[in-house]
Amino acid sequence: MTDCLRFRSGGGLALLCALLGTLCDTGSGQIRYSVPEELDKGSFVGNISKDLGLEPRELAERGVRIVSRGRMQLFALNPRGGSLVTAGRIDREELCAQRARCLVSFNVLIEDKLKIFEVEIEIKDINDNAPDFLTEELEIKISELTAPGTRFPLKTAFDPDVGMNSLQNYKLSPNDYFSLAVNGVSDGSKYPELVLERALDREKKEIHELALVASDGGNPVHSGSLRIHVIVLDANDNAPVFTQPEYRVSVWENAPVSTRLLSVNATDPDQGFNGQVSYVLDKMPGKIAQVFDLNSETGEVSILKSLDYEDTMFYEIKIEAQDGPGLLSRAKILVTVLDVNDNTPEIAITSLTSSVPEDAAVGSEIALINVHDRDSGENGQVTVSVLGNLPFSLEKSIGQYYRLVTATFLDREQMSEYNISLRATDGGSPPLSTETHITLHVTDINDNAPAFSHASYSTYIPENNPRGASIFSVTAQDPDSDSNALITYALTEDTLQGAPLSSYVSINSNTGVLYALRSFDYEQFRDLQLLVTASDSGDPPLSCNVSLSLFVLDQNDNAPEILYPTLPTDGSTGVELAPRSAEPGYLVTKVVAVDRDSGQNAWLSYRLLKASEPGLFAVGLHTGEVRTARALLDRDALKQSLVVAVQDHGQPPLSATVTLTVAVADRIPEILADLGSLKPSADLDDSGLTLYLVVAVATVSCVFLAFVIMLLALRLRRWHKSRLLHASGGGLVGVPPASHFVGVDGVRAFLQTYSHEVSLTADSRKSHLLFPQPNYADTLISQESCEKSEPLLIPQDLPEMKGDSKLVPVSLFLSLNIIKNNCSSVVIMTLQHTCIWEIKQ
Repeated sequence: MTDCLRFRSGGGLALLCALLGTLCDTGSGQIRYSVPEELDKGSFVGNISKDLGLEPRELAERGVRIVSRGRMQLFALNPRGGSLVTAGRIDREELCAQRARCLVSFNVLIEDKLKIFEVEIEIKDINDNAPDFLTEELEIKISELTAPGTRFPLKTAFDPDVGMNSLQNYKLSPNDYFSLAVNGVSDGSKYPELVLERALDREKKEIHELALVASDGGNPVHSGSLRIHVIVLDANDNAPVFTQPEYRVSVWENAPVSTRLLSVNATDPDQGFNGQVSYVLDKMPGKIAQVFDLNSETGEVSILKSLDYEDTMFYEIKIEAQDGPGLLSRAKILVTVLDVNDNTPEIAITSLTSSVPEDAAVGSEIALINVHDRDSGENGQVTVSVLGNLPFSLEKSIGQYYRLVTATFLDREQMSEYNISLRATDGGSPPLSTETHITLHVTDINDNAPAFSHASYSTYIPENNPRGASIFSVTAQDPDSDSNALITYALTEDTLQGAPLSSYVSINSNTGVLYALRSFDYEQFRDLQLLVTASDSGDPPLSCNVSLSLFVLDQNDNAPEILYPTLPTDGSTGVELAPRSAEPGYLVTKVVAVDRDSGQNAWLSYRLLKASEPGLFAVGLHTGEVRTARALLDRDALKQSLVVAVQDHGQPPLSATVTLTVAVADRIPEILADLGSLKPSADLDDSGLTLYLVVAVATVSCVFLAFVIMLLALRLRRWHKSRLLHASGGGLVGVPPASHFVGVDGVRAFLQTYSHEVSLTADSRKSHLLFPQPNYADTLISQESCEKSEPLLIPQDLPEMKGDSKLVPVSLFLSLNIIKNNCSSVVIMTLQHTCIWEIKQ
């Protein structure tokens, strides 16, 4: 090849050579020099004028200059001395990494004769770098059960120098348990290993401190050290193992940052923490640590910065797999950077499947693709990829054939048709590419059960509904297609009050509409719990269930029912008693009614429908209480007749009525006599009963008179003692104020041990006077019974008890309590006693 042809990067001068090719001489040999690295700028390299056969002064006259190929200019011409000198500081490690020979070539042009000479300069290495472990400490965890002779890989030192100036040997600090073994491989690399010489005993010594020294063969010798901490564990006897010792990958120089190159994988047969594998990039000085990144968990290798083919065509990445305790193994990743391009790739679809079922297994073949590039070598290397985030991948087949296969399971309900775009890209710079498109249909299978829009449903229907009325409609959706999405509905069989549920409700199997088969009664049941099943028509069919709560709404179909006063069976009316001395608002009786309906339909109101004496009585609208509206007069009749109506608030409202008879009298004999007059058919026994009642009332009156006299005596005694107590600083405890013992307030209830009840019932033919037997233990009212009772709370205005003050019972207080029970027409007279206590100093 001529010098002109080698000089392709000369720009306009190359075009001139092409036009004047006849003037170019054939190659005139190659000039070689060698120079050590790290020389200062302007250092002598060689006598270029002599090697070119020129005088030094002719270099400038004949236009001699250096023609580079795009690299940074490392050398320059010295026209005065006719020599080749360095243009700057040259670092061999930065220029050639660890290649055995570092050669830099360039062309020298004699412009007046268009002659080109190739100059090759070898950069010699000097020992300017010391071995470096890139970390100061290394921790190794070794099980105490590890057998002697076991080897443990150590971190390697890195020396960017070459030859004897590079790393030559390792040395381990003296110790009783470990020795050092150094293994060499074919490429000259040396890997140190820690050899266990004696069995370890964690109970005697848990940590061993060692030092590993790496030295080169330069003059003078440089070295680096690594501190090793050996931690003795109870178990870990397997180191991670890579699936392959060496990985190879090619990447285009225009690959974007963060591009995933490959994933390495190492397995550890241990379990738990001892089997947890993490990946570490054995970072070395220079570019590798800045260009690639290794994910410590997944083993994925990605690009940290853009690649440059002109800078580096090949990378060797050393990686380590380390388990939890610290055992490790190593592997290599060889990365080749591809370059150049001038032809567009071609894609041919050799075989194609137009449809695939959605249950197709992962890896099912869709198409067989052939790619071809008319370029040769690296320019003809074509890669094919699937565009977009689609569930498909390409697998390399024979030669330039690729298989398009499914990468994941397909789902027709999410995507029924895919437009797959394939791109073939060659290895050129810039890369050229072409695309082709494949349409793939996904066929349906019955893989989805019908689904209701809600987890449960509830609806309402008024009672007394017509038979066959539509109640509710449920709808289920099935994302499948055709018969796989054809849904039928059914009710799950159950019973309600001993009858099958199907006798109450039915469902249309096609539409999901529910119908009532009978009229519902809110008072019989208030809700129905149904289970609706939706099934598709697939093979096999799929189904789902949903619960439906059917609530029956109340209607006003029940009239109020009066509970009190109860209507007698003999046709008579109940009799209520009211004294003539009753004040306005006096409670005569109360009408109690209920309604079997609910809500507003059971909200009752009361009103006085009719009265023999208008304006004398009033009825509470919401309570049903019958009270006097004004004071009773002498002219008012003894017998008053009232008609009370009870009405609910339904639509339309329903009501019920009750007739009340109210007897008006001031004294019990009058009441008895009047009641007797109300029953003209009473026999002779009624007069005897009336006599007994009169005697009883007279007896009670006498007892009451005696009680009043005793009360006055006790009041005088209390007044006399209070004066004495005020004079002596003492007082009474538990004595009610004086106002509590006078008038009606002083006569409040008889003793609890005696209870005389007079039961007067208007609807019986005989009135009864009940005399319960006295309890003699309770009638013995004495100071002893007061001593056994608890004293009342001391009022705040009593003098403070001091010294030996104490409470002593001094007397009893008797009170009369007359209670009239309006509901049952019972007069209850009760005698009560109250103990009076005194403070004694």
